[in-house]
Amino acid sequence: MTETPRRKVLAVSSGGGHWVQLLRLVPAFGACDVVFVTVSEMYRSDVPGRAFHVVTDATRWNRWRLLRLMLQILGHCWRERPDVVVSTGAAPGLFALSFGRLLGAKTIWVDSIANVERLSMSGRLARAVAQLWLTQWPHLARAGGPEFAGRVF
Repeated sequence: MTETPRRKVLAVSSGGGHWVQLLRLVPAFGACDVVFVTVSEMYRSDVPGRAFHVVTDATRWNRWRLLRLMLQILGHCWRERPDVVVSTGAAPGLFALSFGRLLGAKTIWVDSIANVERLSMSGRLARAVAQLWLTQWPHLARAGGPEFAGRVF
């Protein structure tokens, strides 16, 4: 009898609240092999014993750093070949979902709980690449997405 391989999840976020939200999703990953990608080395201690990569912290206001981030994320997606890419935002996650989808991964976007009034800009852009597109606020859910399935606490 052959064992089925464990699914590989690429869990990607920028720092601060995005990282905190991503960590709160860890129990949902169950027995998957999880590879974390984020913008700060100091977060490594939050996921001891797990695969962990640091990428450039960039925003739309710095095009060169954004290009560098995009290339780094492409490299991690190519090397890791995840089955699933999940992100809580922002730019690193959007790039990871885009490249992951191109490589055949399932993609999940969970917009930040901090976005009470409307989806984040990255969250709105994620619509094009996220196969499961989620908001944490029921009043932001719409027919055609994003969907509301609860909050990450």
